[in-house]
Parts: sequence; structure tokens; C-alpha cells
Amino acid sequence: MASIAPAFETAVAPPALDVAGVSHAYGARKALDDVSFTVPQGSFTALLGPNGAGKSTLFSLVTRLFNVREGTIRILGHDLGERPGEALRRLGVVFQARTLDLELSIRQNLKYHAALHGISGAAANRRIEEILAGSELLDRLGDKARNLSGGQLRRVEIVRAFMHRPRLILLDEPTVGLDIRSRAEIVAEVRRLVKDENVSVLWATHLIDEIDETDRVVVLHHGKVLAEGLVPDVVEAESAGSIRDAFSRLTGLASRQPDLELAS
Repeated sequence: MASIAPAFETAVAPPALDVAGVSHAYGARKALDDVSFTVPQGSFTALLGPNGAGKSTLFSLVTRLFNVREGTIRILGHDLGERPGEALRRLGVVFQARTLDLELSIRQNLKYHAALHGISGAAANRRIEEILAGSELLDRLGDKARNLSGGQLRRVEIVRAFMHRPRLILLDEPTVGLDIRSRAEIVAEVRRLVKDENVSVLWATHLIDEIDETDRVVVLHHGKVLAEGLVPDVVEAESAGSIRDAFSRLTGLASRQPDLELAS
């Protein structure tokens, strides 16, 4: 009699972020309309949309600043509504507004965040040196935050988001108000950390030049997802020459500043 080999099911890793059928309204105005997309583990995904597209509202829902009233959000397979603690402890966030305490030093800001996640003083110091290895900020840990430039402040906030080793990082328009050089340095730094830390990123932006050909992109406009996929696939689907052209075709918006903003 021939032996029958046991059947094994292959475990499929859940997405870093799974947004399914999410809608949200402010009174009569619908900010998000049946939004669904995923951020695969280990990916750099750009949430691309002009100001007012609904990006910040979505981030408020994922971080549970707002309750999800319609649809579901899962972080590494953990339902945000049913198991918020399990979901949120795997999340790191850089909000659009500055959130550092300007009267504290860089080290104090980072260690305070670490303490909130149960990381001891010695372990926090090791983690700070690990993340900032090779950075000029490593020599300025004793400086008060108020003495830093805008780009340096943002970089400290990004380091802070990585302190507790989250598996998913949300960054909401992290380069707003910065000069071109600072923006490029921050994008490069986040991409390096993504590779070194093997984390997933959802990077909300309205700036085309922050998107790389190897990225995934989710195009959000008027609260609706218009396209999702790798940049070359989205460009090909729209028979466009670039992601900028594809975005213009999807949304009907023309870029006013060819090298910077999509729309105001």
C-alpha cells in the first residue's frame, strides 16, 4: 500500500497593515470612503495624495486617535478594534505636527519614549547608540531639542519611532516645511532604517520626488483609493510615462511645481 504523505498548510504572513472597507465622516463630509489596501511586511509603501485627500484622517484611525466606525484595520494580523494593545505595541508613528519636548535633551526625549514602552535606562542608551550609529546626532545627545534645526528635530522624531522596535512605522508628511536637502536626507535615513531594521513603512506624502521606482504606492484622492501596487505597475496600468503622469491621469490634477508638490 502506498504511503500517504501528510498535508501541511503553508502559513501566510499577515500584512503589516490591512485596511478593509474603512469609511469616516466629519458630519456630512465623508473624509474616507470605503478605503481598502495593504502594506506588505518589509515594504516601503507611499500613501500618495494631495492635501485634503484623507491621509491624516486615515492615520488618526490607524493610531486609534479616532475610533473605527466602519470597516476594519489590522496590524500584523491583530484587529485594532478587538485587540488594540497587541496591535498598537507593534506600531511606531511620526505625526505631521512636531511632538518633541523642546526643553529636554535629545537623549531625554528618546529615553522618555523608551520608558513608556518598558525599556530600561541602560537598554535605552544601547538602542539610541545603535540607531544613531554614524550620525552626527550621536555627538549631540546632550543638546536641548530647541537648539536643533527643523530637519534635525524630524530625524530625532524618526529615531524615537524606532526605539521600541516596532514592526510597522507610520510617517505623516514627515518632510513638510523642510528644505530639499533635509528632505532628501530624511527619506534616505528612513529607507536605511527600513532595510537595517526589517520593518514596514507607510509614508504619507504629496511629494512625488520622495517616491522610488521600487516602492509600493497607494493613491488616495477625495477619500478614495484610486490605485494600489508597485510603482511600475501603477504607471503601466495608466499607460503613463511616470508616476507623476499616472497620478495626474488618476486624479485629474496637474502639478504646479514639477519637482515638488502634486497639488495644494
